[in-house]
Order: sequence, then structure tokens, then C-alpha cells
Amino acid sequence: MAGCTLAGVRNGCVDEGVGDVAEVIGMTEVLLAVGTRKGLFIGRRRGGVWEFDDSPWFNAQAVYSIAVDTRDPVPRLLVGGDSAHWGPSVFHSDDLGRTWTEPARPAVRFPTDTGASLERVWQLHPAAAEPDVVYAGTEPAALYRSEDRGETFDLVRPLWEHPTRSKWVPGGGGEGLHTVLTDERDPRAVTVAVSTAGVFRTRDGGVSWDPSNSGVSAVFLPDPNPEFGQCVHKVARDAATPDRLYLQNHWGVYRSDDAGARWTDIGEGLPSTFGFAVVAHPHQGDTAYVFPINADSDRVPADRRCRVFRTTDAGRSWEPLTAGLPQGDHYGTVLRDAMCHDGADPAGVYFGNRNGEVYASADDGDSWQQLAAHLPDVLCVRAAVV
Repeated sequence: MAGCTLAGVRNGCVDEGVGDVAEVIGMTEVLLAVGTRKGLFIGRRRGGVWEFDDSPWFNAQAVYSIAVDTRDPVPRLLVGGDSAHWGPSVFHSDDLGRTWTEPARPAVRFPTDTGASLERVWQLHPAAAEPDVVYAGTEPAALYRSEDRGETFDLVRPLWEHPTRSKWVPGGGGEGLHTVLTDERDPRAVTVAVSTAGVFRTRDGGVSWDPSNSGVSAVFLPDPNPEFGQCVHKVARDAATPDRLYLQNHWGVYRSDDAGARWTDIGEGLPSTFGFAVVAHPHQGDTAYVFPINADSDRVPADRRCRVFRTTDAGRSWEPLTAGLPQGDHYGTVLRDAMCHDGADPAGVYFGNRNGEVYASADDGDSWQQLAAHLPDVLCVRAAVV
């Protein structure tokens, strides 16, 4: 697709030579990538002032996954787009989103012998301990591994062929592998979450996988405490205690202190334990954020109020964060990947909702401002200091 105009790039084409890469990467800024039902919107903050690109990239494509890979001197943006005409693809940019490249062959595809075809890429995750490794989580639920910074991916066969797979059931949003956590202490340790199969862990680099759901409830099943089959919505890792994980379930907020082997309910003090997103603070231990939803049958903010809840004591207590957020009745649901931090200290915290609104905090969530409104449904957000 080389040779497209800049307008063409915004529609998913590649325009080589647009912009000065050296000038782009020489600037320090906060980059916020907002994936929506109809394209990717990019905002940039310099000196406290936010500016958004004039129009979306990948126009009319649903953007379900984004990664901002800052491990190399030149950051790489990865985007999982889904065109209703051309199907899903993974794009990358090495100039902070000014131009984009799509591989000549699909970066993620199911081998012929699996009998499966790719519906979408739910997750893109740069590995914590391996500089060039990127993981992708897909629908149908599968894990892929790249060793070239996300240009080509290989199916992780042992998880695809797991003996429990035949009993995995799609959730309301499909059967997606939507969470990947790697461990900077050990590249062989990977944790994933699947809707609706639950949490699975490997400690041998993906050769074997074990369900890791002890203590997590599945209220919609005859046996509410199965080995697998939970509808886990998101998992995040604590900044100071790497074996501490936070989990937002389909009903239930949980903490594990042993890397997911056992889970404890920490939902007391929240107005609802149903929700999709959970984010751990990038530097402060015992600190995490959730956005409670009224109910699975009433998917609006809890009590119809726009509130982020924060714990600073690993879930023993929760406080609502509302300064700068709408105070009246509110109906903007925040999806599982539509809340994030930017890695700064103090942390920038961001969320987008299905009303097409995007909010940001530059002070760990203490106060908020609206950055955008009237966008298409926000599916995911990712931010980083670049």
C-alpha cells in the first residue's frame, strides 16, 4: 500500500516519507492513543496542552487493541484494526503515529490445520523481560508470540490445544483472549485471561498451562467455583509486589498475593463489583483503579454516576474519584481496555467510554479533565511518555 496520500494513511494506507522522523522522536511528549469503533484517534500533550490529530487513522475500522512499546530508543505503536471489508490486521508505526505499515502477509493468522480464522486481535502486549517479544491475544481465544517487535506472530500451540478448550464458552463479547501479563523477573512466566475460560498461567515459556482461578466466582454456572470457566474481564499487576495481581470479574473484584494461584474477594466498599477495567498504578504499590458498572443487565456506571474508584491499600478500602468528572446522571460504560496509565510519576490515568468521551488525570486520579467528546464508541486507550 506504499504511495498513499496522508489522507489515505488515515484510512489504513501507508505513506512513506511523510513527516520528519528525527524531529518527531526527538520531542518528549505524552502520547494518548484512543481506539474506537470507527478508527484511531491520537492525542499528544506538550507543556500541559493537549492536541489531537485532525481526523482518525484507520477510518471506519474498529480498533480493539493498542500497544505503545517504549522499550527501544525509537518507540513503536502497534494497533489491532478490524475492517468490515478487509478483516483484521496488525499495523505498526515507528514515528509516533505519523505513518503506518501493514505487513505484506497477515501478521496474525491461524494455521490451516486449526480450522479457525481470526475474528480480531483483542490484546497487544510488549513482553516485560524480552526486548523484541510481543504477545497478541485473539478471538477465537488464542495466544500468539512475536520475536520481531510485532511484525510476525506464531501461535502458542500448547494453549490452543489445552485439554479444557473444548469446554470454553464465548462470553457476551465473544471468546477472546484479552489479557496478557509478563513478568520482568522471568520471561518464562506468562499469565493470560480468556472470556469465558478464566485465568491460565505458564511457568515454562508456554510449554504447559494451568487454570488459575481458585477463589474466583462464576455466578452464572451451576457450580459457582469451577476450576475454569470464569468470565474474567481484566487482570493487572501491582507495581511494588509483582506477585500481587488485581482482577475484575463478571461480578467480583479480587486480589492474588501469589501470582494468581489463589484469589481473595476485595470488592467490599464498592457500589458494584461488576465492571470491566482494572488498572494498577505504575509506581505505587497496593494502588489500583476500577470503574464499577451497575450490573451485567444494566451496563451503565454504578448508580449512574461517573466515578473511578481507587484503592491504596490493596483493596482493603476504596475511595471514589470524582473531581472534574460529570456530576449528573451518566451512562458512559468503560470497557476492559478503555482505562490505562501513562507510566509517569505522578501517574497520568485515562479512560474512555461508550459515549465517546475521554477523560484524563495528571495527578494519580485526584482530579480529571475531559479531553474529547462525541467520538465513536471507545474500545481501548493506551498512553505513554514518549
